[in-house]
Amino acid sequence: MANRFILNGASYHGHGAIEVIPDLVKSYGWKKIFVTSDPDLVKFGVTAKVTDLLDDAGIAYTVYSGIKPNPTIQNVQDGVAAFREAEADSIIAIGGGSSMDTAKAIGIIINNPEHEDVRSLEGEVPMKKHAVPTIAVPTTAGTAAEVTINYVITDVEKERKFVCVGPDDIPETAIIDPDMMSSMPKGLTASTGMDALTHAIEGYTTKGAWELSDMFHLEAIKLIAQNLRGAVDNTPEGREGMALGQYIAGMGFSNVGLGIDHAMAHTLSAHYDMPHGVACAMLLPISMEFNRDYVGDRLRDVGRAMGVEGIDDMDAEAAKDAAIAAVKQLGEDVGIPKTTDKIREEDLDQIAADALKDACYPGNPREATPDQVKEMFRMLMA
Repeated sequence: MANRFILNGASYHGHGAIEVIPDLVKSYGWKKIFVTSDPDLVKFGVTAKVTDLLDDAGIAYTVYSGIKPNPTIQNVQDGVAAFREAEADSIIAIGGGSSMDTAKAIGIIINNPEHEDVRSLEGEVPMKKHAVPTIAVPTTAGTAAEVTINYVITDVEKERKFVCVGPDDIPETAIIDPDMMSSMPKGLTASTGMDALTHAIEGYTTKGAWELSDMFHLEAIKLIAQNLRGAVDNTPEGREGMALGQYIAGMGFSNVGLGIDHAMAHTLSAHYDMPHGVACAMLLPISMEFNRDYVGDRLRDVGRAMGVEGIDDMDAEAAKDAAIAAVKQLGEDVGIPKTTDKIREEDLDQIAADALKDACYPGNPREATPDQVKEMFRMLMA
């Protein structure tokens, strides 16, 4: 069996990396750009860091900011209509996962209009054409949507999220500029950072993991463990380390899949509008404990990458305990809650069933029963 690996055609990293955007746009021959961003980023001037560069270079664009956290089918359809009205030929996506996921869906549908219902994009669906050419500029250090071949849309009517996967949605270019992330508040920095750690740990323990993805995931775990606390405190070093760490995690998991943590987190976001990063972070030690006997010695590797002292001298069970404890401690240090009052006992049958249907679940190294999933959800209940 061949292991496929897909990455951006180009990526630019470091403080001030956004300054390459005008020259890139001109080299690509784009005439009218559709800028996707969220209302807060527009309000607080983050989007303008890029659009001011376009203005100075005389590049035409229009801004679409009708994007919500956990973007919906309607968000995407409204964006498709706005793109057509703007007569644009390209996209610059500025924001977190919501902005980039919306941009991916818009770009796919513009070039593949048979999927305007949006629901038909679920899963790995072959496309006739690649998405509209896109530059992705993340403003959070977590989702890595700028380098992944997947995006997530919320179906409000059915109270579920669905994952869309395919090589045709990846942005051609990613701009990873930590200065674009400096305005993130502490809570968002913490939750998106723990989402990135979840990507790296699930990617390292998923069924599809192999040598190439392992290389990325272990380095991502190391960078996140070293830099997330600093990023929450808004140090330049912490921001830069997290910007790189989350991107590297995305390079890996996009190509090998995730597991039960993300399956359950998608369900929590769909049913209770819970922020995705918070859901992933709360579930991470729980899912690691669930999978501990099904991943060989890989939790020892996780602990080593997180800097656990003496882990190589521990027996197998102690090493697993130490790795899980290190994840718990990092979550606690950056202020991740351990429980939520949103989950209701009467919802457990439905949310467990939805989690087991999620596209991320098949990658989990251990099969789960509905009762086991319900018990894990109960661990989160306040």
